[in-house]
Amino acid sequence: MEITPLIPEGRQVIESYGDGRFRVSGIPIEGSILVLPTVTFPWSALDVAGVTFDSLAPLLGIDPPVEILLVGCGRRLVPLAPALKAALRERGIGADPMDTGAACRTYNVLMAEGRRVAAALLAV
Repeated sequence: MEITPLIPEGRQVIESYGDGRFRVSGIPIEGSILVLPTVTFPWSALDVAGVTFDSLAPLLGIDPPVEILLVGCGRRLVPLAPALKAALRERGIGADPMDTGAACRTYNVLMAEGRRVAAALLAV
């Protein structure tokens, strides 16, 4: 029995992470990234202090809008600033911080389910 979820054509799948890089849909990318179901961007954030409303701007104007933002905080979970969570919530985006590995795995599951998800991932 095949249990691998069917991923629609053109969707971004996070295949691996570590050593300061990611592999997304066959493409190796150095450093932190912002991942949407159809596109991946380099991200300037180097640590949790760099996770700001402004740094997340590429995720804010997309259509359809993101409902869930997974924030990969590096090797361990670090809470997001309450002001950042509130600003995202005002735009209808729920932000969930977690370690980067958990964020990668969770993103793939939610994306495969067709959810409007994005991931902001600090490289580890």
